Amino acid sequence: MSLMIIKRGIPKVFRGAMSKGITNAKDFVDELEKRFAKSDKAKPNTLLQHLISMKYNGKGNIKEYIMEMSHIVSKLKGLKLELSEDLLVHLVLMSLLVQYSQFKVSYNCQKKKRTLNGLISYIVQEEKK
Repeated sequence: MSLMIIKRGIPKVFRGAMSKGITNAKDFVDELEKRFAKSDKAKPNTLLQHLISMKYNGKGNIKEYIMEMSHIVSKLKGLKLELSEDLLVHLVLMSLLVQYSQFKVSYNCQKKKRTLNGLISYIVQEEKK
């Protein structure tokens, strides 16, 4: 396929951003791919935004909700953005409804080190009461 035919099928806005010295179709397509490659930063930003904005709505299993938050943190770790377990515990507590206020106070008064598993155990016990 000739370069002229390829260029005709691409909007002028994109063609204007390309180097003028390109003379063959393969080089043109390669440069297009470089210019419009997907950003590696978009995925972590999207996941982090989702994690921070999560709110437990009081419906469904709270343990599954916490595990969903943990899964997002695992995905972020795979993208080389690590969040501490302590930060995740804080995010979980912040995302709980007002009706969990007494639980939050009680949990925060514990002397033990905060862990995700400890939080899950504690909240499951509280829900059974």
